[in-house]
Amino acid sequence: MLQTQKPKSISEFMLTHYRHFNAAALVDAAKGYEAHLKTGGPMLVTLAGAMSTAELGISLAEMIRQNKVHAISCTGANLEEDIFNLVAHEHYVRIPHYRDLTAQDERKLLDKHLNRVTDTCIPEEEAIRRIEKAVLSEWTQASEKNERYFPHEFLFRILKSGKLKESYQIPPEHSWMLAAAEKNIPIFVPGWEDSTLGNIFAARSIEKKVNPLTMKSGIEYMMSLSSWYLQEHSKGSGIGFFQIGGGIAGDFPICVVPMLNQDLLKNVPFWGYFCQISDSTTSYGSYSGAVPNEKITWGKLDADTPKYIIESDASIVAPLLFSYVLGW
Repeated sequence: MLQTQKPKSISEFMLTHYRHFNAAALVDAAKGYEAHLKTGGPMLVTLAGAMSTAELGISLAEMIRQNKVHAISCTGANLEEDIFNLVAHEHYVRIPHYRDLTAQDERKLLDKHLNRVTDTCIPEEEAIRRIEKAVLSEWTQASEKNERYFPHEFLFRILKSGKLKESYQIPPEHSWMLAAAEKNIPIFVPGWEDSTLGNIFAARSIEKKVNPLTMKSGIEYMMSLSSWYLQEHSKGSGIGFFQIGGGIAGDFPICVVPMLNQDLLKNVPFWGYFCQISDSTTSYGSYSGAVPNEKITWGKLDADTPKYIIESDASIVAPLLFSYVLGW
């Protein structure tokens, strides 16, 4: 009796079994990502949702270290939650039957200072307050010196100082923020105020413990992104755009191209590759669920830009695609 040869790697498994529908779209996108990198084109990855709490860093950090991710746009939550997990992983509480929780059950979690993200609770004292103490020192020093930095730069300073090293509770190679700090890749964090540390910074500003101008703004992030795009767009087949989820993490950076072309009249090329992992739909005017072709009308993508959309769960799909690109 003939037996099918078992795949020896994740990549081989995908090529053997993922031949149709969303599975085929995943393989096509992975091959497109690989082809884009081979031209020498940089890749920007955007992180929405709770991908850091989903521990995407296990694969994303290696992508950064192997120069397969060259810039990141993420929400403030993803920025901080990678570091929360880094120092407090052993204190996280998983609740696999979260769908059965009552309002009273949720209140009990609050009373225990456990902030729930789907099936995972982030411990306030061990994660949030520990990082608050470390970052507040950086904010205060910068404020006193009239220095200004981006949100991610403050966290890079903490990571590079080594002051948290003794508190690591996961292998450091599983932290994408550590990898990003070591490589010093550009990070853009639109709407950072909508995050736990952003709320804390606002509170300390209200108390006049720090100057609110110490934190660089979203407009300055767009200016920084513009400079990076102008510097990198001529490499290979241009800059690729790999979007995980929707929201501001993706909507903010993709707009840099029409802004440069239509408002600054720079005549830069469109994004050179586009892929989105999303379960959003186009109904009700959803930007997150808009199919790639809609972006052509906004001057973000061209008619012949390689475009992929994978309608699936990013916590399942993204590690698979990264594993393929890494040759695992």
